[in-house]
Amino acid sequence: MTKIRVRFAPSPTGPLHIGGIRTALYNYLFAKKYNGTFVLRIEDTDQVRYVPGAETYIIDSLRWFGLLPDEGPEFGGQVGPYRQSERKDIYREYADLLVSRGHAYYAFDTPEELESMRESNPTFKYDNKSRNTLKNSLTLPAATVESLMEKNDDVAIRLQMPVDQVISFDDEIRGHVSFDTNELDDKVILKGDGMPTYHLANIVDDHLMQISHVIRGEEWLSSTAHHVFMYACMDWTPPAFAHLPLILKPTGKGKLSKRDGAKFGFPVFPLSWDSDHEEDNFTGFREDGFLPEALINFLVLLGWSPGNDQELFTLSELCEAFSLEKIVKSGARFDIEKAKWFNQHYIIQSDNLKLAYLIQNKVIAAGYHVTVEYIADVCGLMKERVHKTDEILDNARFFFEPPGTYDDNTISKKYKPEYSFHLKSMAESLMICPENEIEATIKGYIAEKSLKAGDIMSLLRIAVSGSMQGPDLIQSITLIGNNECASRIIRAADYFEKSVS
Repeated sequence: MTKIRVRFAPSPTGPLHIGGIRTALYNYLFAKKYNGTFVLRIEDTDQVRYVPGAETYIIDSLRWFGLLPDEGPEFGGQVGPYRQSERKDIYREYADLLVSRGHAYYAFDTPEELESMRESNPTFKYDNKSRNTLKNSLTLPAATVESLMEKNDDVAIRLQMPVDQVISFDDEIRGHVSFDTNELDDKVILKGDGMPTYHLANIVDDHLMQISHVIRGEEWLSSTAHHVFMYACMDWTPPAFAHLPLILKPTGKGKLSKRDGAKFGFPVFPLSWDSDHEEDNFTGFREDGFLPEALINFLVLLGWSPGNDQELFTLSELCEAFSLEKIVKSGARFDIEKAKWFNQHYIIQSDNLKLAYLIQNKVIAAGYHVTVEYIADVCGLMKERVHKTDEILDNARFFFEPPGTYDDNTISKKYKPEYSFHLKSMAESLMICPENEIEATIKGYIAEKSLKAGDIMSLLRIAVSGSMQGPDLIQSITLIGNNECASRIIRAADYFEKSVS
């Protein structure tokens, strides 16, 4: 079998969309299944759209997910450099080769001239129909071309697509795909500044880096005909292609975009991104309380099926089970509730101390000075009641400070005037009872006084936590401490008395 080498090749033009992480995941799983190589290549040839910090963001995101490249920037490798901006001289050689073989040509049309043509003709394409009327080396005399080349640094090279041909290839997901060359435009492959476009750079790099399979989003399917044509022009064997289905909005209509996070109220980026422009600040899944293993499990099923009912996988299990054959063609709807379901499962399975370290900074920022071991105990009581780690503190503040409000609706239903005395009496008993006798003390008092257990336990819960929601009451009192809870019960009893009088 051919040595498997795949690449994840994002552009550093901003934060990495969660769809990009799914592409990286599928590449990673395919490589690991066959003991292959997972390459990270930074496609930064578009210097106009380059955003400082984006490359670091990409690498940090892959590290958080545990999808570590075998080769790439910061990871080394034998076929670098792995940033396309550092490979600029390589591309010129191959662009000139295509020109010399009659498969590409020099174009002297300025951006302004082309924009004017598009304004006058919205359907304008630079293709085999229009190129013979435009300013390029196919239409101008050789002497004019030579003169323009000497005095003009801003000369683009365009691919010369053939006339009346069919370009076909077999996609690993979509089957046999064909394109009529008369429908294809003459792509710019080398810009006037000497930088290649994606179309040239990616086929040159994939060839030189010995990439065996190109696994990428379906938005690149229509460009693959150009790429297959260039491989043929270079006398190179193309890699296998696999074009992944779109990740759709929760409504199922349209591709999930970076703006949809604000619209639907959930993140669409792995990590938070801070920008100079407020509208470009985004909260990440990590900061929103998601675990990377949960997102991996969720993302892998957005377009791939194991062929059975199994939903929960470790990363190693996915490496074994994954295959391109089981990727579907249709788009997958992004269901945030399903993502939360996965996250809750992994939170419940997580070690309490691990969870404590994840939320420790948030606890400190809230002004609570407690040990990480105490936070871990809180996590242990709360983790089955939350879907995201950030909800642990939000729903468990009564473990760190007395409640500021009470469930007045339940108080009005459960409280009776004589209960004030009994609540305070139980509080006094709590102050002197051993920790391991808290439950016996409370239940014993209720039984001895023939009180209605449902009413008293509800009022005790509200006194301690402020509401009827929360983990086991006795475990909560044990963790918070007898004396602190006794003080809360006495204070709450006075409040109950006043609120219903």
